[in-house]
Amino acid sequence: MASGAIRRFQERVLGPSRTGISSSTSEIWLLGVCYKISDGESSEEGDSGHVLTAFGQDFSSLILMTYRRGFEPIGDTAYTSDVNWGCMLRSSQMLFAQALLFQRLGRSWRKKESEPPEEEYLGILELFGDSEASAFSIHNLILAGESYGLAAGSWVGPYAVCRSWESLVRKKREETDVKNKSFSMAVHIVSGSEDGERGGAPILCIEDVTKSCVEFSEGETEWTPILLLVPLVLGLDKVNPRYLPSLIATFTFPQSLGILGGKPGASTYIVGVQEDKGFYLDPHDVQQVVTVNKEDRDVDTLSYHCNTPRYVPLESLDPSLALGFYCPDKADFDDFCIRATKLAGESNGAPLFTVTQSHRRNDSGIAESSSIVTSTEFSGEEEHEDDWQLL
Repeated sequence: MASGAIRRFQERVLGPSRTGISSSTSEIWLLGVCYKISDGESSEEGDSGHVLTAFGQDFSSLILMTYRRGFEPIGDTAYTSDVNWGCMLRSSQMLFAQALLFQRLGRSWRKKESEPPEEEYLGILELFGDSEASAFSIHNLILAGESYGLAAGSWVGPYAVCRSWESLVRKKREETDVKNKSFSMAVHIVSGSEDGERGGAPILCIEDVTKSCVEFSEGETEWTPILLLVPLVLGLDKVNPRYLPSLIATFTFPQSLGILGGKPGASTYIVGVQEDKGFYLDPHDVQQVVTVNKEDRDVDTLSYHCNTPRYVPLESLDPSLALGFYCPDKADFDDFCIRATKLAGESNGAPLFTVTQSHRRNDSGIAESSSIVTSTEFSGEEEHEDDWQLL
């Protein structure tokens, strides 16, 4: 568990620990699933019991990644723990592990304390072990992200870690057979320009996503399951309030994988929302390394789950964050594009990102976007200068 010093530091950054569910009757959205708190209402989960019990089962089934100590040194360094610097890496591991959980076991999967863990579930945890032997360990993530500034002992932002995951998945994809991949989905970064570093609202280009799928499958198919990552900077010192309604709305998408975000230097994995607060999984607890092997059904996986929801006011989030979405098939991706287009159209000129079918070049040879929705298509509205910053 976390030491007192670590917890006090975390509370100074994120604020006093707020836990549990408030007395509000407002609905809760947890990665695309709605829990209605009002009397007489039931969860969209169906006959899963009382709504708060169902929410608790769902929340506690999400995979938690925290600081670990006692692992093998990272590369040529002497680091055997990621305490005080690895929270963004751990937050990103949670999002990726959740994508794999949804793909392999489905969104309705729940951890059953009274039964031995499934081999598929243990196989996912094994991929995120704390050694170079585990495909998606922080050891391998740091190695893949060196060109983006990842290094043991250093904190990085959402954009760098998203690009590092893209590189790591590509590397692992090249090392293994198409039909025997550790991570059986493509990864696509939605950015504002070709290099992603000139600011502006990111543009999801459908042709680019299709290209990512084709490349991942080495031309065998035009579509593969895909993980979309959208790095954003939504203000200066904190998130501009204009973006909060859209951020909240993304949790209603069936494809939602939440948000990598928190406060400067203290990342969390935000998995749900209720009114103006976000429920999150906290990587700042310090735990001993646990070796998980899918062949060992007796392994203790308690440290990979959290039973106590914590929440943070969304208005206090650092503006540098990243959204995640998982689309298992083409129909689901099409549904996502419809939802994202509608959301951009309702954003009052402040979209999180826009959707376009393709890129084209004008007569001068300058690249343009053939947009489905842009922030200036709304009659009677002036074009606003948003608080976008360089990523």
